[in-house]
Formats: sequence, structure tokens, C-alpha cells
Amino acid sequence: MALIPKVVGGYTPTCLEKAVALYSKAVKTVVPVSSCRAAEAAKLLENTFRSVNIALVNELKIVYGAMGIDVWEVINAAKTKPFGFMPFYPGPGLGGHCIPIDPFYLTWKAREYGQNTRLSSWPASQHFHARVCCAPVADALNDRQKAIKGSSILILGLAYKPNVDDERESQAMS
Repeated sequence: MALIPKVVGGYTPTCLEKAVALYSKAVKTVVPVSSCRAAEAAKLLENTFRSVNIALVNELKIVYGAMGIDVWEVINAAKTKPFGFMPFYPGPGLGGHCIPIDPFYLTWKAREYGQNTRLSSWPASQHFHARVCCAPVADALNDRQKAIKGSSILILGLAYKPNVDDERESQAMS
């Protein structure tokens, strides 16, 4: 965590100065911004960006699968381009304590200002985990002429990312 830059804002310039001093003791790179609101907005942007892209790649896995195209091959080819592409990979859905929630908060807050969002709240309304994760398990069992009912299935890892013991909002629980 010490290598992940920390965005900080302060209620006053003195608060910002103290926050930067505090975080600088634990984090290699501290990124000061003009206010607490700007810092929170940066976090909302990060999480909404992840949310949209996770939902997109899960949807593409389903579509490409139906077309007979290997989504992993497509992702590996696309990430060779230096045009700002960032790879996201198919998985059980949105996880973590804030990624599934922040887009809803942003949508709710936008309405306070007379604005409507569509793209930021779209991913959380999509329930791809069953089609992305459960369907392949069912298919594998069917290929072996086994029923889902009565089968024992071992699930390893309940956290939303590797080496994290935080299972809040993990799709493995749904």
C-alpha cells in the first residue's frame, strides 16, 4: 500500500498541509488536491471507472463467447496498444466495499444538482456474475454428464482481489 499514491485534500490549507505531512510518513507519493471534495471526487472517478470497465469486459466475454471469439486473446491483443488502453478481465462482478457503491452515490449526488447519469450507474445494475462464472461451471458439469444439484463445488477465494482478506461486497457471496 505504501507504493500506491494517496490523493488528499483538506478543509483548509492548514488541514491539507497536515494531511500531506501525515500521509507522507506512510506513503511514497502523496497527491494534494484543492479540497476534500476534489479528493472524494477523484475516488468516485476511480471507482466508477473500474465499475464501468469491469461490467464492459464481462459483457464482452458473453458476447464474444457467443461469437466464438476468445475474450482473453482479444484483451491481450488490445493491451499491446499504447493509446491509453487499460486491461480489465472477466470475473464474478464488482467487488470491494466501495466499487459497487460509489457509482450509486455519484448518481444520487448528481440528482441533487439536477444532473442525470446513465453510464456510471449502469454496471451495478448488470448482474453478469451468474453468466460469467456460474454458467461455465454448469457447462463443465454438463460436459461430464453431472448435475449441478448434488455436485460438490469448491470455491477458493472470497475476496474481491488477490491477497486481500476483505470480503465485503464480494460477488462470491451472492
